[in-house]
Amino acid sequence: MSDGGIRRITRMDADMITGFIGAAVRSSGCKGAVVGLSGGIDSATVTKLCADALGPESVLNVFMPASPTPPGDLKLTEGLSRAWGTEYRTADVSPAAEAFFSTLSVDSESRLEKGNIYARCRMIVLYDIAKRTGRLVVGTSNKSELMMGYFTKFGDGASDLAPIAGLYKTQVRQLAEVIGVPKEIVERTPSAGLWEGQTDEEEMGITYDSLDCVLDGIEGGLSDGKISERAGVPLSKVSEVRSRVAVTEHKRTPAKFLRISTSNTVKGPRRPL
Repeated sequence: MSDGGIRRITRMDADMITGFIGAAVRSSGCKGAVVGLSGGIDSATVTKLCADALGPESVLNVFMPASPTPPGDLKLTEGLSRAWGTEYRTADVSPAAEAFFSTLSVDSESRLEKGNIYARCRMIVLYDIAKRTGRLVVGTSNKSELMMGYFTKFGDGASDLAPIAGLYKTQVRQLAEVIGVPKEIVERTPSAGLWEGQTDEEEMGITYDSLDCVLDGIEGGLSDGKISERAGVPLSKVSEVRSRVAVTEHKRTPAKFLRISTSNTVKGPRRPL
């Protein structure tokens, strides 16, 4: 059991992550990385890490707008890509998503269902480009999102590498500052961009600063009372977060299957006939 709190991220951590990215790409035999760039801190941080690890010429950014995407995000992501020297492409996922809405008879008011479809369409784009260009898809999910199940399964939760999956959102902010992500990106309101006006913290009902403190307490084996005191949130909120971590476990684990023996091969020495 630990009450040590969340560790601050340093340049050493950044170097470890870039080393991890470089080694993973080299061992795969692939030529580089594909990163979906939205204009948020997570995708910007992962892009900069990949550029530092592989060289910007080996990083392909893809901006994938949809109907809810703010118009200014195109200019913002283009500027980031240009500043860091990465290759930049755009792929509007709206037509594909609209086709799915029609095929699946999606309720026009079902924002969450539409958001999941947008996320899965984006991952189709990234994996198609990765296959055609001989690259790996590098994911942008952080530890806070993963523990809360705040991602779309086989959507933004899918990737070949997940370099910031071991960092809470608050630690990603620190990492972004260490590696030189622009301040305007670091200070942007976190949003998955799944519908107009959507924000992460409003949807989850808790700020990332408080959430990360709660999640760290859960990982550290602290009691709900101790976590509530340390994070400065009601006991009911701690219980809610703990419950959500538990019920979303299926989103973080591979598909379960039954192990059945499929071989008649005899192990060990056989008795003579």
